[in-house]
Amino acid sequence: MKRPAVLTEFGWHELSVLLLLCIFAGATWAFIEIADEISEGGFRDIDTAILLALRSPTNPADPLGPRWFEESVRDVTALGGTVVTLFITLAASGFLMLQGKRRAALFIVVAVASGAIVSAALKSGFDRPRPDLVPHGSFVYSSSFPSGHAMTAGIVYMTLAAVLIRVQTRRRLRVYLASLAVVLTIVIGTSRVYLGVHWPSDVIGGWAAGAAWAVLWWTIALWLQRRGDVEKGPDSDP
Repeated sequence: MKRPAVLTEFGWHELSVLLLLCIFAGATWAFIEIADEISEGGFRDIDTAILLALRSPTNPADPLGPRWFEESVRDVTALGGTVVTLFITLAASGFLMLQGKRRAALFIVVAVASGAIVSAALKSGFDRPRPDLVPHGSFVYSSSFPSGHAMTAGIVYMTLAAVLIRVQTRRRLRVYLASLAVVLTIVIGTSRVYLGVHWPSDVIGGWAAGAAWAVLWWTIALWLQRRGDVEKGPDSDP
């Protein structure tokens, strides 16, 4: 089938980069808008309403749902924690190393590590207090905005999905990997609100920042692969 004229002129690689840059710009704009609103005291009413809606009306210390569900949510939230994401990052990098894709492995480590540094810097810069309306269902030791779990999940799982997608030739596997990364990011962020350790706006801000960071590194990966500095998958352009 003949490609559209625009794809013939710019090429699939250039179009992919352009699309990723648009997503990066949109996610960055969303984060800036949320951060600006929070700095002016916005979102307080809607954050409070959502947080209390997830608790028993008669006992704010009791999240909705049975005890086994609450414990399951703690398991889910751990998927965005430092230890688990570090383990997954190192495991994926080790797998790539064993495959001989050393530069791709290094790329993942640098992308995730730099994202963690940015997340910590943002938290320190905004220094937003944690929710104080309900007891926390998980131990916390940092400030609230943006949600580190939501941002880290976006960075780690979306970056890993992007790398794995590059070595898949079947469309359904690519869709599965991308969908899995998005679902994990969503449920991890949502779990933070359910456990009362983050305002909803913290999580949305974390999602936006994580998506922006992951997409930025996807774009860098395409550029490096084009230069031959990062190993290409079998489906990459020659």
